[in-house]
Amino acid sequence: MVKRLLIANRGEIARRIARTCRRLDIEYVAVHSEADSAAAHLDGAFEQVLLGPSPAADSYLRADALIDAALRTGCDAVHPGYGFLSENPEFAAAVTEAGLVFVGPGADTIAAMGDKATAKRLMAEAGVPVLPGSATATESVDEIRAGAAEIGYPVILKPVAGGGGKGMQVIERESDLAPAVEAAVRLARANFGDGRLLVERYLRRPRHIEVQVFGDTHGTVVHLFERECSLQRRHQKIVEEAPAANLPADLREALLAAAVRGARAIGYVNAGTFEFIVDTDAAGAGAGAGAGAGAGDADGSGGRFYFLEVNTRLQVEHPVTEAITGLDLVEWQLLVAAGEQLPLAQGEITASGHAVECRVYAEDPDADFRPAPGRALAAVWPTGLRVDAAFDGRGEVPVFYDPMIAKLIAHGPARPAALRQLLHAVRSTAVLGVTTNLGFLADLLRDTRVSAGLTDTHLVDEFTARAARHRRDTDPVAAACAAAMALPARTGPAESPWSGSVGAFDRRLLDPRAPLGRVACRIGGRTLEAALLTRRAGSLTVEVAGERFTVTRTSDGPLLRGTVGESLWTGLRRADGCELVVDGRRMALTLDVTGEDDSAAGGDAVTSPMPGTVVQLPVAVGDVVQQGDTVAIVEAMKMENRVLASAPGVVEEIRCALADIVSADQVLVVIDTGQT
Repeated sequence: MVKRLLIANRGEIARRIARTCRRLDIEYVAVHSEADSAAAHLDGAFEQVLLGPSPAADSYLRADALIDAALRTGCDAVHPGYGFLSENPEFAAAVTEAGLVFVGPGADTIAAMGDKATAKRLMAEAGVPVLPGSATATESVDEIRAGAAEIGYPVILKPVAGGGGKGMQVIERESDLAPAVEAAVRLARANFGDGRLLVERYLRRPRHIEVQVFGDTHGTVVHLFERECSLQRRHQKIVEEAPAANLPADLREALLAAAVRGARAIGYVNAGTFEFIVDTDAAGAGAGAGAGAGAGDADGSGGRFYFLEVNTRLQVEHPVTEAITGLDLVEWQLLVAAGEQLPLAQGEITASGHAVECRVYAEDPDADFRPAPGRALAAVWPTGLRVDAAFDGRGEVPVFYDPMIAKLIAHGPARPAALRQLLHAVRSTAVLGVTTNLGFLADLLRDTRVSAGLTDTHLVDEFTARAARHRRDTDPVAAACAAAMALPARTGPAESPWSGSVGAFDRRLLDPRAPLGRVACRIGGRTLEAALLTRRAGSLTVEVAGERFTVTRTSDGPLLRGTVGESLWTGLRRADGCELVVDGRRMALTLDVTGEDDSAAGGDAVTSPMPGTVVQLPVAVGDVVQQGDTVAIVEAMKMENRVLASAPGVVEEIRCALADIVSADQVLVVIDTGQT
């Protein structure tokens, strides 16, 4: 068994691997960049090793520094986690050549499965169905255009070395192909060091279902059942569950058998995930979809599924498999890496109940899910279910890495119970200081299609578009909670309900219907007045913009918590007001009595929406631009963010250069709006 392990990763996955190490009495060494010098994943480590500066390329992606750290600290094995170098065959080979154990499959397997063209060929040879598409990968627009014409639109572009959906582009028509190829090649080069693309047939409404497999060095391969991963945005999974809902038993068996067959064909060792797309008609085909159809029948009948890729590592969503099987997948990885046999045979692996997981990201759903790095001043994670988080009470969310900060995992006897538990957990979670997708997740989990298990890979995009069109006004709710926060805990006979700088006493003794007090709440560019109507033991009645709210409030250290109607809220007082999270949505308010509506933001200075790296500058001084034109692209947290002209005019000045690291609100381009 491994005695000392170097965890070559950060954040929640590093903490999760460390948890198994502690249970098995395995010493572990933690690594970090300068940005992570005080990160929670360093706690409890036998030794901490600084890899280098904050950018991943200078730290977590430095194979030489990681191997040197393992050797210097006396480790006998390296666990790559996921992301970073976890699917890098050169890293796996270098670890082995250094005399260390790589906790994962061999370098040859990683290389073969990391090249999507090779993976497709090997799976087709093993009898696993594959999507029609190009046999070789390329960066050539002309070659990709020819392949797309042969397949027929719509098509999807996939970086051959990619993962996690990054760089994928769906092309509906030939006229959109060239710019999409250029963007996909650029992203693939930046993220994977290989810009080559595959072009494949695009299925419009598939389900994304994957199978967890394990193989050992003694020739045994087993599956640990399947996971449903159809709820994804921009090809990035956000909610996963096990087992898949509404999946006919014979189709499930065909999927599991195909994954094991493919793993055996390539001599797979350690943990891996075989990913498939399933035709939505097939998923609802019932008992008519037999094993033959499940193998990808060419006649178009129900039961079709197609191989996507193999992830040669531990998956982000592995906790749902652990929940239904009761197994520790990291422990299995370490046992297999040490040369031991798999602990259980296929017939001994059972599943119980249903598990659902959601990913908590530091991102702003109201700004097209733009990454939102920063410092989490307080994190209140839910109780009663599993939470894998990058930090506990507070922590940094650096701009340099993926914005996922936690996973919430619910497990119940059946799917409805697990969904209810997860929804309550999402609504009761509060992260203050950075914006998260928790509010979006709460709304998504309430969607009737999600409740019914009728999901496909486009559901989230459609849900997002519909939610944007019918976004409800949550400002009055926030103002009501802020008013409750402004109220002193106790008031004497002569005290104003709102006292000090945040409000003014406004009781009208001659009018019993008059409010007990008022406070002005400024949120964004809008000012709302909250009026306290009644105050009873444990609750307040507050009126904002003609709506009445019943608000409760309790103290939890520096935090205030309570309910507003049926919603849950958590708040933190600040010098100029307060910050709130209501059912997962974060809002900052300024409390005063003289605020006026701010005018809409405008002007000629185009600023960066976040810290990041300038990866494209498509304009030059003197160019004429229209409102909404892209003037720069800033990459942050592995995502490209287009910076748009706020008004028509002429580019007067460019205050950044390619590869510059810029801060939030830094002026990038100045536009003379007086010229058109």
